[in-house]
Amino acid sequence: MTFAAQREALADVVAIPVTPYSADGAVDIDAYETLLDRLIRNGVRTITPNGNTGEFYALSPVERRSLIAASARVGGSAELLVGVGHDIAEASADLAVAAEHGIRMAMIHQPLHPHQSGDGWIDYHRAIAATQPDMAFVLYVRSEWITGGMLRRLGDLSPNIVGVKYAIPDPTVFASVRGAVGPERFVWIAGLAEPYALSYAVHGADGFTSGLVNVDPAISLSLRDALRAGAYAEADVILRRIARFEELRAESRSANNVSVVKEAMAQLGLCDSRVRPPSRAVTEEVRAEIAAILDQWRANAPAGSALVAVGA
Repeated sequence: MTFAAQREALADVVAIPVTPYSADGAVDIDAYETLLDRLIRNGVRTITPNGNTGEFYALSPVERRSLIAASARVGGSAELLVGVGHDIAEASADLAVAAEHGIRMAMIHQPLHPHQSGDGWIDYHRAIAATQPDMAFVLYVRSEWITGGMLRRLGDLSPNIVGVKYAIPDPTVFASVRGAVGPERFVWIAGLAEPYALSYAVHGADGFTSGLVNVDPAISLSLRDALRAGAYAEADVILRRIARFEELRAESRSANNVSVVKEAMAQLGLCDSRVRPPSRAVTEEVRAEIAAILDQWRANAPAGSALVAVGA
């Protein structure tokens, strides 16, 4: 299989939806379906259920699989890239549910085992990808320890691994690894979202991930369009507009990465702001700053945008 449609979908904004909770702390499936529908109606075509912005590591197996099923129900024309991980058996079980619901792509979260060898890292991803040979897979790379040689070898062994979500805050390292693998072997996704999308695009990235897209899809999609057109000055203007929001998410080793997004969504009336430990709620000071940022974005948003017509 060439996985042409899946590769095309990865060369885009790869949205990571939040997981909303109800007042009792349970996953709110109805709200989740509404949020996914909002993304799709506003032009988002690639979505990662059970990604890090969705608090993957705080979800139980039952919750993860209910979110997979919900995503399939409302997925429509979007391509779903379901996040899987933990041990090989857990990942395989989640993948089986995804396959039952017709999902054709999956992202393998970085393994968190404290003792990893290069061969073991390759074996882990190869084993997971082999459980669904007709599904396209994306690797999530968050360590410089993973070399271009390792990626190239894994790619040779597992032809259904088609993409790399590269999340190292150094575009030159990304460029070196991409060159060592071969630019065409994988679809290369800037895995640190909008703040690194421009610098990664200059070095050959095909798409980028986004949590901000949950708040205002138009910002992320406009950045995508600017990068595709090579309009880097325009992209820089967009990045400066969102810089403070992304700085708030990145502070204290990204402690508030998810909670800043959820707080903004709560202020827009889209979902509750609750997050699960080890994440934390934002402070009143940060809450006020988010409100000011949203006011500024609304003032500059075009008529009919999802940010102005909240819920649209």
